[in-house]
Amino acid sequence: MTTIKATCPVCGEVNLTADEVRLMVCSVDEHSYYAFDCGTCVDEVRKPADHTIVSLLISGGVTPIAWEIPAEVLEPKSGPAISYDDVLDFALRLRRTTHIAAFARPPQAA
Repeated sequence: MTTIKATCPVCGEVNLTADEVRLMVCSVDEHSYYAFDCGTCVDEVRKPADHTIVSLLISGGVTPIAWEIPAEVLEPKSGPAISYDDVLDFALRLRRTTHIAAFARPPQAA
């Protein structure tokens, strides 16, 4: 059985089997990554996976999982980032808007 060596940022080097590694291959290469749960600290560790790493992990027996990135992630962004105050203001406005809450309730039985 192949042993895959990876590094946990907390525990250092860890030895994994192919079944313990999740290889997420994205439709946009720079968003591909591999992940594993560290057996010592139990944290999930995610690391980027370029073509070389993808090839190495597949050759080591890791089954790749293909995923599509949502188009919204790739849209250009402009303006300032949303702040905590913006989110709070939005939540308070939702609280005052009763017609939005009406849509969230299940329909009344006749």
